[in-house]
Amino acid sequence: MNDAITGMEGDLRSNGISVESLRVGEETVTVAYLTAFPDVHVNHAEIGRVLTTLIDRAEAGEWDPIRVEATVLRHENDVQGTWHAEAAWFHQYLDYELSDEDFSELVLQTLDEEVSA
Repeated sequence: MNDAITGMEGDLRSNGISVESLRVGEETVTVAYLTAFPDVHVNHAEIGRVLTTLIDRAEAGEWDPIRVEATVLRHENDVQGTWHAEAAWFHQYLDYELSDEDFSELVLQTLDEEVSA
């Protein structure tokens, strides 16, 4: 029996993201992940690893970008923050209409660290 985790979850895990839950719908990817940095603030580099993983999948033709909604957990039932990325931002980035910095800035503007579980 093969218990290997594949697909989007496998790619996220192979990039150091501890996926707690993942749902890929028609219009939204909803992911919750356990942070490796359980501090007051969400780690921006960890957000970057999630985004880079998804961009790599899109470039490889393995994912057609849709909205991503992420919940960052310190541990079960302790939300550190939430963030999202719009499908249009991925498409603009992939079409070289957004720089790395601009894409990151758009996502970081959605970061909410004032959430409660």
